[in-house]
Amino acid sequence: MDDEYAKLIRRMNPPRVVIDNNSCEDATVIQVDSVNKHGILLEVVQVLTDMNLIITKAYISCDAGWFMDVFNVIDYDGNKIRDKEVIDYIQRRLESNASFSPSLRESVGVMPSEEHTSIELSGTDRPGLLSEVCAVLTDLHCNVVNAEIWTHNARAAAVVHVTDDSTGCAIKDPNRLSTIKELLCNVLKGNDDLKTANMTLSPPGVTNRERRLHQIMFADRDYERVEVDRLGGIENKKSRPHVTVLDCSQKDYTVITMRSKDRPKLLFDIICTLTDMQYVVFHGMVNTGRMEAYQEFYIRHVDGLPISSEAERERVVQCLEAAIERRACEGLELELCTEDRVGLLSDITRIFRENSLCIKRAEISTKVGQVKDTFYVTDVTGNPVDPKIIDALRRQIGHSVLKVKHNSSISPKPPQETTMGFLFGNLFKARTFQSFKLVRSYS
Repeated sequence: MDDEYAKLIRRMNPPRVVIDNNSCEDATVIQVDSVNKHGILLEVVQVLTDMNLIITKAYISCDAGWFMDVFNVIDYDGNKIRDKEVIDYIQRRLESNASFSPSLRESVGVMPSEEHTSIELSGTDRPGLLSEVCAVLTDLHCNVVNAEIWTHNARAAAVVHVTDDSTGCAIKDPNRLSTIKELLCNVLKGNDDLKTANMTLSPPGVTNRERRLHQIMFADRDYERVEVDRLGGIENKKSRPHVTVLDCSQKDYTVITMRSKDRPKLLFDIICTLTDMQYVVFHGMVNTGRMEAYQEFYIRHVDGLPISSEAERERVVQCLEAAIERRACEGLELELCTEDRVGLLSDITRIFRENSLCIKRAEISTKVGQVKDTFYVTDVTGNPVDPKIIDALRRQIGHSVLKVKHNSSISPKPPQETTMGFLFGNLFKARTFQSFKLVRSYS
């Protein structure tokens, strides 16, 4: 009855989405007003992320049963969103997601599909692991059509979409799926894996990869720090995110502030983790600069209580640091563009391994017979790759096929200590949204 009543309230109060290109000089302003429900902030941020929009500023207010958020967004080229078809599509997605979508548990994570089989992997990271996984899949006549691989804190996780290399369809035979699972688990375990290697087969199905990767690595406890000497040579403490957790006893909130190097999808990664940890963001702000992002959130647990113990406070800090770091660009970015063929990914990752390259993160995609793969690589010790090795690789694979996109720097300015209250001073006063150059209208 409660669920039906909530649906009735949402239908009586449909969401209002306003997309404005006039109020701000350098960004498109998206305002979302809706009846509040658990998980709605993640749904909205996920829509913006799926549309490849970069959130430069945000103001979040989800208190008193109403969801009122403002986002300043740009595209990947730094421009406003001016295409009317794109604007209309964003508006339709936000209105449908914010109002009539199923609950968070039902809507985020798995969507039905007959096109491919989804494989989820986790285990201890080591040089050449992706190459070994791809070789096994090729031997088992599986073609990788899409995949995303993350490594963090000596752990590795992947969501891989495969098809049968002869039919191009999802693999459904139980015996074959059992063989795939057994052989991949053997690869993941290695010789001295101190943690359990995990693999899940989901025939047929498609997983929201980024959402699942956060959940997989969170479940694998990748937020627990290991010794620095086990992680290689390029970890720089100055580049680590700076997270503080403070009490706001006057209003029964816990205040979280974060400073880190700015990058796309940063807000999505943080909100994913807070949601998985069963916290609700009631108020917040996001402000990004040329290099650094500052975020401040007022949260409570889903039971309505703020963080009460030092152990819980430390765990929140560790988990948010991990959420920020998992997708951070580490190493040299290489882009592979060519025609698809069975075994291509296995061949490419083998060549990387033979040239002593370690893949820190990878995004694999196939569209209309063309592959566009992105790899972030270091040498096996975690240090920058010798340019001579990259030149040799490009000669072997093809200069037009393999391109160097970006050599990421991981040495931004160290975060500055801040005190609570950047947002708090004005949070509970009348809000004018002057920073967004936007005037609300409730008529």
